[in-house]
Amino acid sequence: MSERAGADETARQWREDAGREGLVLLDGFHALKHALRFGADVRRVVADDPGAVRELARELAPDVEADVARLVRPAVLKELLPRVHPTGVAALAVRPDRAAGLAGLGRMPRPAPVVVLDNPRNLGNVGAVVRLAAGFGATGVVTRGDLDPWHPNVVRAGAGLHYATTVERLALEELPPGPLYALDPEGEDIRGLTLPDEALLAFGSERHGISPELRARADHLVSLPMRPQVSSYNLATSVAMTLFHWGGPPAASERGGEDS
Repeated sequence: MSERAGADETARQWREDAGREGLVLLDGFHALKHALRFGADVRRVVADDPGAVRELARELAPDVEADVARLVRPAVLKELLPRVHPTGVAALAVRPDRAAGLAGLGRMPRPAPVVVLDNPRNLGNVGAVVRLAAGFGATGVVTRGDLDPWHPNVVRAGAGLHYATTVERLALEELPPGPLYALDPEGEDIRGLTLPDEALLAFGSERHGISPELRARADHLVSLPMRPQVSSYNLATSVAMTLFHWGGPPAASERGGEDS
């Protein structure tokens, strides 16, 4: 089979799989790398230049180099995707089993809190929160409302780290067990609190805050320190501050810089 014929066949298989329910788009090398590291079932990997992607894996992620080399196939990405990632690679992976994820969220005692996003609006912010939750080892990220936390733009912003934690959309009555700490300007200063591992840490939108129904459900209202006349923090910033307060600084052996 010629190189062009091989690329055409790869494109045909990609289009066929991309329309199937339960497959997630991994947009870019970082998303692919993290998904492989955390056990994702990656079905297809396509790249404009497979050799360059293999070299990228060799340089930045030797732990998944063999998997990348085995999976990657040539394709013209601009014919398959509305926007091509600068790293020139994309993949399709199986979304984790929802029943297993819900069981993990509900299992008590928990080793770390669950982050609850109440009616979030910005896909990039939700992805950033998933990335934070994965980095801090949170049990999971739960969203309420219309936004799909597995939207391709969320997965892109989360750099594929949806596979490193549990990410689900739930109704209020479906929230996992545990005391609910809702972030609210009228709450108690977080600096005087100890957040338990089994907590649900709830965050509202930057414009509207937490919803009345979630506020009524909360066991504790918690506020972050903020200079007067500053209206709010970015959602991901608020989550980062809260998780840092819960977990404290990492051990020296766990510290890392910007992820490649």
